[in-house]
Amino acid sequence: MSIAKHFLSNSLKEFQGIKKLGDRSIDQLDNEELHWHPSSESNSISIIVKHLSGNMISRFTDFLTTDGEKPWRNRDVEFEGNYKSKDDLLTNWNKGWNVVFNTLESLKEEDVLKTVKIRGEEHTVLQAIHRQISHYGYHIGQIVYIVKLIKNDEFKSLSIPKGKSQEFLEHKLNESKKSAT
Repeated sequence: MSIAKHFLSNSLKEFQGIKKLGDRSIDQLDNEELHWHPSSESNSISIIVKHLSGNMISRFTDFLTTDGEKPWRNRDVEFEGNYKSKDDLLTNWNKGWNVVFNTLESLKEEDVLKTVKIRGEEHTVLQAIHRQISHYGYHIGQIVYIVKLIKNDEFKSLSIPKGKSQEFLEHKLNESKKSAT
């Protein structure tokens, strides 16, 4: 497998993993909780989802041929208002992710070093994808943190629960031994 093909495959897996963390976090909340924000200067999960979806659709629509900051995008509006329902939020969330996944799946090895623009600034496809992985990971971290604040003791762990690290390690090592035989 070429490095470019590995990069594209790994990037898709990274985005899928980031989305899964967001999905599992959002699933823990009701509509009212999705609109809660920790302070006047903080965003609710609803606002973060609006921003992420707007960014995803802008950045990944016509990814190779147009600037990632589309003229029709109004970024400032992404930080206003709320969704009427959790279903509306999830529809927009999935719409953005579908644009990301469809674009990544359409890219070819020879595209990785092509140049794309974001706000007029040139990036290789590789750089632009890394930029978005970092950006989306940052915001998903905010979502996870807000869910932890809201749910507190009721928060369902998204990774290794506290106090279970050794148990998890032993499980993974046993799995590894079984698959090696």
